[in-house]
Amino acid sequence: MKNLNGIKLGIAALSVYILGGMGVFGGIWLILFRRGKDLLGLGHGHTIGYLLLCVGAALSILGVLLMRIFRNRGLT
Repeated sequence: MKNLNGIKLGIAALSVYILGGMGVFGGIWLILFRRGKDLLGLGHGHTIGYLLLCVGAALSILGVLLMRIFRNRGLT
């Protein structure tokens, strides 16, 4: 049972890391190609791109930290 829980934690950490990477690249795309254009009534594309870039970077760092913690604690 311990191994199954470890696999779930590893998959969760990897998912956070991948989601963060998608946020970073989505933010870069918005900054470069949607500058000055409205994005679904939420605001300008480049401002939401900066938000996605920062949140994506934070999620990527969190995912890496989680992977390191789970591996060093023997949880995976």
